[in-house]
Amino acid sequence: MHSTLVSELWYELKRHIPPSDRTEAAETVVAVLVNNDEDIDDIKNAFKSDRDIKAALMAYLDTEKSYDEDDEEDYDDEEDNDEW
Repeated sequence: MHSTLVSELWYELKRHIPPSDRTEAAETVVAVLVNNDEDIDDIKNAFKSDRDIKAALMAYLDTEKSYDEDDEEDYDDEEDNDEW
């Protein structure tokens, strides 16, 4: 999937989405792009002037960072419990 095509669709459809629903819609767009292996930098470039997508992307990256940190803590805990 190409971020530039999706950004064109987003800009055309965004005006039909009520402002109260745009945050959730932007989060869905970001999730679809990421789940289809779109590069984060490509997403940033394609949507560089859109606040909603940038906020959704930052929220996604923060969530991913917290999951990664949780995984590392779980691994460290398992390592500490293994006494050989």
